[in-house]
Amino acid sequence: MKLYYHPASTTSRSVQMFALDQGIALDYELVDLFTGAQHSPEYKRVNPNSMVPTLVDGDFTLTESSAILKYLAEKASSPAYPKELKARARVNEHMDWFNANFNKDFGYGVVYLQVFPHHKRPNEDCHSGTLDWSRDKSAGWLKILDENLIGPKNAYVGGNSITLADYLGVEMVAIGDLIGCEFAPYPNVQRWVKNMKSLKNWGKTHEGINGFAASLKGKRFATL
Repeated sequence: MKLYYHPASTTSRSVQMFALDQGIALDYELVDLFTGAQHSPEYKRVNPNSMVPTLVDGDFTLTESSAILKYLAEKASSPAYPKELKARARVNEHMDWFNANFNKDFGYGVVYLQVFPHHKRPNEDCHSGTLDWSRDKSAGWLKILDENLIGPKNAYVGGNSITLADYLGVEMVAIGDLIGCEFAPYPNVQRWVKNMKSLKNWGKTHEGINGFAASLKGKRFATL
């Protein structure tokens, strides 16, 4: 199986870290997002969305990180994607929550908006309005994550066993490191992120993004 990825891609890291933790062998093919390689005709034949990650398994291709994680977990019979119907449905629910709610506002509306020039809005009023709106919405999502999805007793999202929701969700939260978010008002989130960062393959998976984060030091960003 081949994974087209980039270390600066939040969802690429979710897949890479899960695969490494599970001992799933993948051939990694770098798609250089910073040179626009994702828009090349060659790559668009693989993924017409011009995004990463993409998984190719023989003649079968998947282009969405959530689906890729589930596919790999099924192939590996990973306990991170439980077989029991209700437990699996809960993992799916949490993954959808991160994708449809949290990442939309925090990832795209707060972090990427400030870090990546191509996410900047066309004028300052629009840009600052989007940022203010997204910061407010993100604070609400973080409160739900802190109090309801994790809570004071759970080590992971929804319980004390790591699941695909943790692999997907932690990357969407931890990108706050790029702009200096410390999540002090959300102690359960802080504790969960610390648990995930203690995984044996966290360092290897984050070498690239840590280098990018270092290049942003000294810049001022609006945090939560």
